[in-house]
Amino acid sequence: MSFLDAMLGRTHASMIGLDISTSSVKLVELGQSASGEFVVERFATEPFEKGWITDGQIEKFDEVADAVRRVVSKSGTRTKNVAMAMPQSAVITKKIMLPAGLREEELELQVESEANQYIPFSLDEVSLDFCVVGPSPTSVGDVEVLIAASRKDRVQDRQGLAEAAGLKPVILDIESHASRLAMSRIVRTLPNEGKDALVALFEIGADTTSLKVLRDEELLYDRDQAFGGSQLTQLISRQYGFSFEEAEAKKLGGDLPEDYESAILTPFVDSLSQEIGRALQYFFTSTPHHKVHYVMLAGGTATLTGLKERVTDLTGFASMVVNPFEHMKLGGSVRENKVRREAPSYLTACGLAMRRFMQ
Repeated sequence: MSFLDAMLGRTHASMIGLDISTSSVKLVELGQSASGEFVVERFATEPFEKGWITDGQIEKFDEVADAVRRVVSKSGTRTKNVAMAMPQSAVITKKIMLPAGLREEELELQVESEANQYIPFSLDEVSLDFCVVGPSPTSVGDVEVLIAASRKDRVQDRQGLAEAAGLKPVILDIESHASRLAMSRIVRTLPNEGKDALVALFEIGADTTSLKVLRDEELLYDRDQAFGGSQLTQLISRQYGFSFEEAEAKKLGGDLPEDYESAILTPFVDSLSQEIGRALQYFFTSTPHHKVHYVMLAGGTATLTGLKERVTDLTGFASMVVNPFEHMKLGGSVRENKVRREAPSYLTACGLAMRRFMQ
């Protein structure tokens, strides 16, 4: 199992995508119709307690493994092959140029030699992989090669989680690559198939929100900021005297006191929208760009009442909530209203599940 197997297109066997974040584990299984359309066969989520995973590091292995078992059981899948991902912070990636036409063994030697320059650990301590992206855009006769490396102990933690839940890890990707793969489908549904459009994708996690600016599948900008959905949970906890876990459950279940919207939700939506506006301003001041064509919101917090409209008002840019299952058929066991409500939080898991069909 290695990082970039997915990019090399080695499987069409049944496979689930499993996204392990700070706050939950999410599972997606996709099939394909006779006409080639994606079919959402299964999706499910299981929450984590605060502190089980911190900054991408698994602190409570047994508890997380139990949650993975529960999400597999809840989904009803019988598939054992799984695609998982490492957080971006745990992976060093680098694009290098190498002469075209090298044999696989020669490529491996060159990659190891180059990797020594960029990886601040001994190569014995890391899992290293690479894939040829394509001809170099700047250097005739060369190819562009993407190197990915992560510490072996971090990789083994992810692998161990899958195995503890009775799964077989076949692909270990990078979270941001998986979400971008799912986004590429969504961008193609935009006018003119999204060609030349600057798309600002905000993935609002529990503790961190990432802004990625994409154009024609190229990543122009990538920055994380320390705000997210758990701040709303903390506000609910403080206001009403709930524990963090109670507050999270009541937030997700919509089981909150009458004054919740005016006292907490509306001010939080306003504050989050301003953070999103500031992140865009930072992008504009640190790059040659001064506008984006679309602002797309992903993550469970993206569905908060009024957020999309407030972001549009504040930024002046068309804002929409991402649904990675859009234009997919729904399998018999999938409820449409559940998809509408929860889809934005499944962007990475969906991208991982799509790896099954990559050539």
